[in-house]
Amino acid sequence: MLTANEIADAKRRVRYQDANVVHEHDDCVRIAYQWLDAQITTKSKLKRTHPLARFITVWGGRRIASADVEVAAELHHRIRGYYPHFNIRSRFTLPSDSRLADIAEARTQDYSLTSTHIIKTYGSIEDP
Repeated sequence: MLTANEIADAKRRVRYQDANVVHEHDDCVRIAYQWLDAQITTKSKLKRTHPLARFITVWGGRRIASADVEVAAELHHRIRGYYPHFNIRSRFTLPSDSRLADIAEARTQDYSLTSTHIIKTYGSIEDP
């Protein structure tokens, strides 16, 4: 689990893509980190723009700001690039729900993971 100090340090290091930086909650960074951790990394970065913060919001059941995703990427040892062009496969992996078990803010807001969203967004599903 990422500590508050690790997250605070990463927030100071990130070169944000947007001048208007908004962070929701440290748990949002933890949710984004878990989503990124489930993804398969590649040698090249995503060329096409994807609404990663929205995908993570729906999966995590909590609003995630793009700045939270940027911090999570900064903390992750396998993730390279800048939001939303990270070195992850474009056929995303739906992370296991077990990744959210120890994150208090996960699934606290009314976002639902529908089968249509899963089919349109994900190419594979992580084993629990």
